Amino acid sequence: MFVADHAKPISTDEQSHKMKMAAKLRADYDAVLHMPVLKEGKDKAKQYMADPYGQQGYPEHSDLDPEYVITGTHPYPSGPGLALTADTHMQKMPSEGGAQSLALALPPSQARQDASRTAASVADIHRHAGSADRSQPPLHAISIMEAAGTKNSSLVRKAPTMPKPQWHPPWKLYRVISGHLGWVRSIAVEPGNEWFVTGSADRTIKIWDLASGKLKLSLTGHISTVRGVAVSSRSPYLFSCGEDKQVKCWDLEYNKVIRHYHGHLSAVYDLDLHPTIDVLVTCSRDSTARVWDIRTKANVHTLSGHTNTVATVKCQSAEPQILTGSHDTTIRFWDLIAGKTRATLTNHKKSVRALVLHPRQYSFASGSPDNIKQWKFPEGSFIQNLSGHNAIINTLAVNSDGVLVSGADNGTIHMWDWRTGYNFQRIHAAVQPGSLDSESGIFACMFDQSESRLITAEADKTIKVYREDESATEESHPVNWKPEIVKRKRF
Repeated sequence: MFVADHAKPISTDEQSHKMKMAAKLRADYDAVLHMPVLKEGKDKAKQYMADPYGQQGYPEHSDLDPEYVITGTHPYPSGPGLALTADTHMQKMPSEGGAQSLALALPPSQARQDASRTAASVADIHRHAGSADRSQPPLHAISIMEAAGTKNSSLVRKAPTMPKPQWHPPWKLYRVISGHLGWVRSIAVEPGNEWFVTGSADRTIKIWDLASGKLKLSLTGHISTVRGVAVSSRSPYLFSCGEDKQVKCWDLEYNKVIRHYHGHLSAVYDLDLHPTIDVLVTCSRDSTARVWDIRTKANVHTLSGHTNTVATVKCQSAEPQILTGSHDTTIRFWDLIAGKTRATLTNHKKSVRALVLHPRQYSFASGSPDNIKQWKFPEGSFIQNLSGHNAIINTLAVNSDGVLVSGADNGTIHMWDWRTGYNFQRIHAAVQPGSLDSESGIFACMFDQSESRLITAEADKTIKVYREDESATEESHPVNWKPEIVKRKRF
């Protein structure tokens, strides 16, 4: 029976009400009130000897035991499958600061660790930008933990930082070549590095002298925009494809078409030659890629699986020998023998219009309006994102020095360090006089065979040639790199 301070007997209703309240408190709050905490030392514990519930308006003489807290080698009291040990002992109710310090000291779950990597990275950026850092615990909580002798190493999480990028000299425009009457859509450099080819919306293919930039030859035959050109290193042939659904093989000794490859049902957007066998691969708006025997014109395989326009195709001698990028946001690896998909990469959220293979490493990059992604062969393991070129990326090129170039629909070119993903230069060349300012776009770019010149095909009907600035040094053009701010993004 509960007894009041003046020893007055209490009524049955009051007694019943208080018993119900005590039972309710035990049922609803027992697990919370008995949270264990770190041992804080005798001096601080004395401050909390009083009943902590008396100040909250709870019955002072409740049958709940305010001192009933079990701590030991386990972070929580016994439960199913968790036995208490001999070290278990009784302890007074914890202080508020002590409870907070234990909560911070408990090892976080794996899910929370994974989440905190991103959170800590963002917080570090905010801190260096001058805003408050909310991811770190209060200073008084850390001091309590240090006083208790606990390790706070789990609290300090450093953002994953980018290693220092390699210095690359900036690139500058040194030649503008005019001659086409429409958008220049495609480029190919011949293996001897003496001339290069461009295909245009004016339905012509033009061959230019690489050293002087002068026009050597114009080829006519397509009846619509020429979207892709490729020069064979195994024979004196030039291959072209266009929006007229045609794929042509030109004999450069006679400057005329000697073969047609019929089969695509819509515009052919890109083509590539296999480096070691006589195979040509084309891709189209009909959602397929086709494998052709160059000599017999036979359609060896029709690579079906994409659900939208296949915008780009690349071939290599190693597996996977064929990879395609599509407007259905996926990249597919193909088995050349079976003509079937080996793997599908679904990480991009928007159309994949550009692929490029690294000339020395067993890796490649893909370009999309969401970002540029780097991948590792043969499985297609994701390496990193290169973010910042916020536009529709039409073309990618990379050289042996690790300079990655991305060209976009808005006329911008970004230069990246391949290894770290650092964006070291941004170019927006002026459009050709007489052309509309709105006609600013990069449709194709390619390094020549010496990798000392970068050639771009643009919407202002010109071809622009860039080379490295020989007068630039690390002192005159330092790397503006801050490891706290520039970081790799994982997905």
